[in-house]
Amino acid sequence: MGDIAYVSEVRVERIGGSLRAAYLPGEEQPTIYGMHGAIAEHYGAQPGQFESHAATIDHLVGAALG
Repeated sequence: MGDIAYVSEVRVERIGGSLRAAYLPGEEQPTIYGMHGAIAEHYGAQPGQFESHAATIDHLVGAALG
């Protein structure tokens, strides 16, 4: 196995409910994650119950496509 080239240091804080703040390298502000649409519906959230934010799966898909 070769040498480790990079270790990502990410910190995630729970804000409350489904909201999380992820502190990512290279970003001055945290990325806020939560639920929206079909994801919120899947977990039984009522419309308007939670503030709508991208879910972690949205970020993963965006990273894979980018």
